[in-house]
Amino acid sequence: MSAPVTDSTTPSTSGPPRLPTRWLILGVICLAQLTVLLDNTVLNVAIPSLTEEMGAATSDIQWMISAYSLVQSGLLLTAGNVADRYGRKKMLATGLAVFGAGSLVAALAQTTGQLVAARAGMGIGGALLMTTTLAVVVQTFDAEERTRAIGLWGAVSSLGFASGPLIGGVLLDHFWWGSIFLINVPVAVLALIAVLKLVPESKNPAGERPDPLGAVLSTIGMTGAVFAIISGPDHGWTSARVLVSGAVGAVVLALFVLWELRIPYPMLDMHFFRHKRFVAAVMGGILVAFGMGGSLFLLTEHLQLVLHYGPLETGLRMTPLALMIVVLNLAGVGARLMARIGGPLAIAGGMALLALGCAVVALTGSEGYGGMFAGLVLMGGGIALAAPAMANAVMSAIPPEKAGVGAGVNGTLQEFGNGLGVAVLGAVLNSRFAALLPAVAAGAGSLPAALANARTDADRSAVNDAFASGVRAGQLVGAAAVLAGGIVAAVLLRRAERSTATEGSAQARA
Repeated sequence: MSAPVTDSTTPSTSGPPRLPTRWLILGVICLAQLTVLLDNTVLNVAIPSLTEEMGAATSDIQWMISAYSLVQSGLLLTAGNVADRYGRKKMLATGLAVFGAGSLVAALAQTTGQLVAARAGMGIGGALLMTTTLAVVVQTFDAEERTRAIGLWGAVSSLGFASGPLIGGVLLDHFWWGSIFLINVPVAVLALIAVLKLVPESKNPAGERPDPLGAVLSTIGMTGAVFAIISGPDHGWTSARVLVSGAVGAVVLALFVLWELRIPYPMLDMHFFRHKRFVAAVMGGILVAFGMGGSLFLLTEHLQLVLHYGPLETGLRMTPLALMIVVLNLAGVGARLMARIGGPLAIAGGMALLALGCAVVALTGSEGYGGMFAGLVLMGGGIALAAPAMANAVMSAIPPEKAGVGAGVNGTLQEFGNGLGVAVLGAVLNSRFAALLPAVAAGAGSLPAALANARTDADRSAVNDAFASGVRAGQLVGAAAVLAGGIVAAVLLRRAERSTATEGSAQARA
C-alpha cells in the first residue's frame, strides 16, 4: 500500500515527490474517469430500444437522461469539498463503488422509475469521480509533469465523451439495452481494486470545519440552474418550468455566495475571484466547454438529420475528433507546446483551431463527409491543445490543499459550458430553421414535425434545406464565439501572469 500524502508537503510551485508508480496511478485514474464520461452520452443511442421495450414516454426518456447530469452537476462542488476534507482516495473508491452499484441496478431495472432512480445514484458516484480523479492527478504529479498528466486525463475525458455513441451502438447491435450499463460494472470493480492498491491517500491537513449549509445551497442552486438549461430547448425558454427553476437556481446561488463570504471556513473561497488568473481561467473554461459541447451537439444533429446516418454510423464518423485528441495528448504535443509558448498562447491557438474546425464543418459538411473529416481533425487538434491548458490554469490558480474544490470548479465549468453551448447554438439553429421553413410547415417546432406537414417532395426538400441552414448558422456562431473567447481568455491570463510576475519582483526587491 502506498504511503499517505498530505498537502502540507505539496508546494504549489513544484508538487509532491515523484512516485515510481505515478504513471500507473494515472492509468487507474483515467480508467475510473472513462466509466463516468461514457455514461454521459451512451444512453442517447438506446432511446429507441427503451421506448420499445420499456414503453417509455418522452418525459420518461428526458428524466432518464437528465437525472444523471442533474445530480452529478449539483453535487460537484460539494463532492470536491468532501474529498479535500475526508480524503481523495476514500472518496474516489466510494465513487467507484456507488457508480458500479448504480450501473448494476440500471442494467436490471424493470420499470422506467427504477431506471431513473438508478441513474440518479450513478450521478452521485459520477460527481465523486469527476472531482477526485483530477484532484488526485494534481496531487500525484509535480509542476513539470502535471501539464502532460492533465493532458492525458483530458484525452481520456474527450475519448469517453465522443466514443459513447459508438460503444453504445455496438452493444445495442448485439445485446439488450441493459448491456450499456452492465459493461460499467467489471470496469468499476477493476478500477476500485487498483485504486485501493495503488493510489496514495491525500487530504487537506488543515482539517477545516465542514460547511453543511454551503453544501445544501450549492447543490440546490446548481441543480436549479442546470435543470433550466437542460429544459430550455425542449420546453421553451419562457416556459414556467424553465423560468421557475432558473430563478430558484439564481436566488439560491446568490445566497450561497453571500453565505460563503460570511463564514470563516467556506466550502468555496469567494476571494479566489479577486485573482485575475482564476477569473481568466474560469471564463476560458466555460468557453472551451461551450465550444465543445455545442459543436458536438450540432455535429450529431448534422450527421443524423442532415446526412441521415444511423447512431452507429454517426459514432464511427465522429471518431477522428476523439482519436486526434488522444493521439496528440499521448504524444505529449500539447504539454511540450504549452511549455514552449506558454498557457495563454496555447489556449488562444487551440481555440482558434477549434473555431476553424467548426467553420470548416459548417461550410463544407453538407456536401459530404470529406469536409467534415477535415473539420473534425482541426477540432480535435484544438481541443487537445486548449482543454488541458485551461484545466491546468484552473487548478494552478487554486491552492493545492483545495485540489478537490478546484476539480469541482473545473467540472462545474464543463457542465455549465456544455449546457450553454447546446442551449445557445440550439437556439440559433431553431431560429434560422423557423425563419426558412416553407409556408406549409410554418410553426413546426422540429424537423420531424415540419416534414410531417410537408405535402410534396419540393416541400420536404425545402424543410431539409432549412434545417441544414440552421445547423450551419449554429456552427458558424459557435466558431465565432469560441474564437472570441479564446482571445479574451488568453489576454486575461497573460495580464494575470504579468501582474503576478511584477508582484513577485517587487517582493524580491523588498
